[in-house]
Amino acid sequence: MAQITAAEVNKLRKMTGAGMMDCKKALVEAEGDFDKAQQIIREKGMAIANKRSDREVTEGVVLAKAEGSKGAIIALNCETDFVAKNLDFVKLAENILETAVANSPADLESLVNMEIEGIKISDKIIEQTGVIGEKIDLTYFAKIEAGQVAAYIHSDKKLATLVGLNKVGIEEQIGKDVAMQVAAMDPVAVNKDQVSPEAIEKELEIGRNQAIAEGKPENLVDKIAQGKLGKFFKESTLLNQAFIKENKMSVEQYLQQADKDLTVTEFKRFSIKQ
Repeated sequence: MAQITAAEVNKLRKMTGAGMMDCKKALVEAEGDFDKAQQIIREKGMAIANKRSDREVTEGVVLAKAEGSKGAIIALNCETDFVAKNLDFVKLAENILETAVANSPADLESLVNMEIEGIKISDKIIEQTGVIGEKIDLTYFAKIEAGQVAAYIHSDKKLATLVGLNKVGIEEQIGKDVAMQVAAMDPVAVNKDQVSPEAIEKELEIGRNQAIAEGKPENLVDKIAQGKLGKFFKESTLLNQAFIKENKMSVEQYLQQADKDLTVTEFKRFSIKQ
């Protein structure tokens, strides 16, 4: 039997995040081979993942980060809020986010096939499943590339947003303010031109039905529905919304205070709040 030192156990623990006893057992089984020991820990994670495959992962963290002209947002899910607050779990999410921002993968599948410290993210997630003992899943990834990108993470790490601006060199706080607006007001689109025809027709139908239910004259029903649609655009499209820090102006007017041509190109918002 290989003699395993405390230093070797600690080294494997730093590599995997697994507990001291699990690391010692893995090293003994692997006869001191670190690669084999990591694989043993990963296989334990796979066994737990298979056993818990039907569990729901409704907790977790949502993180976003912006660097200059690009940014990314990810959601790493788990089973319980206790694990969602685990420092190793949060660190894994942060490492995945860093990889996403640095490499700008095409989609979620591309992201999980990228590596952190020489290990594929998909394998790292399995490894941490064994360490933590809960099902873990990377459920969401989105990115933005624009003139300048801003990010916001809510304090509980359950909600995050990204905002793309069309210009560079804009004061950082402006982007953060708009990213916070997206978090707080959950707009459906940047402006009314980006609202889908299906969504517009749905709002018109709701408006017509409300007018009829209120006993309005038939010849006024469509006009009333159009008025309600205008209210929907004002309340639900980002640039037309009242700015949360100064509701006497719209978000568009707030941006134009900084630069008359400044606008939002796109935004992303994701939440795992119940």
